[in-house]
Order: sequence, then structure tokens, then C-alpha cells
Amino acid sequence: MDSKFKVDVPQGPKAKIMLWTDFSYHDMEQIDTTLSIPDLESALCNVLDVDRLEPKKGVLLELYVHTVLFCRQRSFIREQTSALLSIIKSVHEANIATPLNNIEQSFKYCKELLLCHSVRRPPFSINLFSPDEASCVLKYIYENYVRHYKLYKYIFVPQVKLDLLLNYSVSPNQDEPAVEDFSSVDVENVLEPETGQNTDSSPKIQEANTKDAAFGSKLGLKILIKKEIREQMALVSEKLDQRMKEMAIQHKSAPHSPEPNNKGKK
Repeated sequence: MDSKFKVDVPQGPKAKIMLWTDFSYHDMEQIDTTLSIPDLESALCNVLDVDRLEPKKGVLLELYVHTVLFCRQRSFIREQTSALLSIIKSVHEANIATPLNNIEQSFKYCKELLLCHSVRRPPFSINLFSPDEASCVLKYIYENYVRHYKLYKYIFVPQVKLDLLLNYSVSPNQDEPAVEDFSSVDVENVLEPETGQNTDSSPKIQEANTKDAAFGSKLGLKILIKKEIREQMALVSEKLDQRMKEMAIQHKSAPHSPEPNNKGKK
């Protein structure tokens, strides 16, 4: 049985320009014409093809609504609003890609996406946001999503369960034990023959001794198997406990509130 447990945190996707990726110009025209919150929710539902009554989709819908309201407050143009909605959508998908703690990778990916939309370097990046706007957007994403990333992970990521399979190997020179029920046998009362005991050479006595020896061999094999299973279970339990402690220490040592970089890149 392989007792080595190692789960790698997947790396975030490569940042790229996300202008008109999920929200086209026509979609932004439809969103801009809405004035009330219910109309805005309906417009976003039509664009994203989601059902607002579904609890999980309702959580994302609320996030997108607040993002549109933030863009209107900052007087962003349609191109900026479309890009920001796609950035938040992509960061959310990167966050829920694994049940492990990947907040650092997700936040790094978010900053790389903003960099792709803040520096004019075609075809790799465009200057859609100014340095001050990029800093403001980063602060908004941090306060409205990054700080609540555990909540989004709990809602959208399925729970992970461990399926433990135990295998034991039989020696090549040793036959596999027959399927018999030895649960009622008292192991402590199974005694070996005393030394110096008189042996009877009659065929019946020899046959009985042979059966007793075979029974003792099978019983001893079962005891060894149970002992091996208990040792393997203890080893696996120890490995899992150690892994949980390492993850807890890593989580405590990781910055719970990574401060966004407010210095704009020139």
C-alpha cells in the first residue's frame, strides 16, 4: 500500500486580455440601459444564461451586480466594465478549481490580469485602466471577493472524501489462506504441542496431527494479516494527522489579509 499522500495546488491560469471575452458590446449596451436592480439582474441573467433562483448562481449574480454598480460609480466606460466583469469571473473560476488553499495564487493571478489591462504592450496587454483606476479596481476585488474567498470556496467546491483501500501481498512460497471463519476461535487457547510428547504412529493420529498443524498455520496467517492491517492503518492515520497539521501551520503562517499594491505601475 502506498502511504505517500501529496496533493499539489494547481497553478493559476495564464493571464490574458479579457476585453469582450464574456460580455460583448451588445451585452454592455443592454446592461447600460437598465436602471433598477431587478432589471440589472435580469439583464445579467440573460447574458450569463443563469437562473437567479438557483442558490449558487444567485451568489455570483449578486457579485456581478455590485461590480456593475461599482463601475457606474467610477464612471467606467463599457470596455472597462466588460473587462472587469470577466476578470472577476476568471478569478472566481481559478479560486474554485481546487479545494485547497490557493488564495495566494488567485490573488497573484488577479494582479496579473489587471496588469494585462493597464499597460500598453500589444498584443500582450492594453492600457484600458489607468494606474489609479487599476489600484482602485484591485482594492475593490480584494474587499469584495478575496476577503471572502473561503465562503465562495465552501459554496462552489465539492467536499473531498478519502477512499482508503488496503492491499496485502502473499509470499510466492505461501499459499493463500482458505476463506474460513476463525472469529470464534480463542487465539490464546491455541497451544503448541509440548516438547517430548509421545507420538503415535497410527495413521489416524498422524492425520489428526496434520489437520491440527494446517489449522494452526491458517490461524497464524490470519493473525499476521490482522496485525499487518492494524500497522498499516496506524501508519496511514499518522500520515494524515501530520498532513493536517502541516496544512494548518501553512494556513496560519499565510497572510490572511494580503495588502493590495496601491502603487501604480508607470
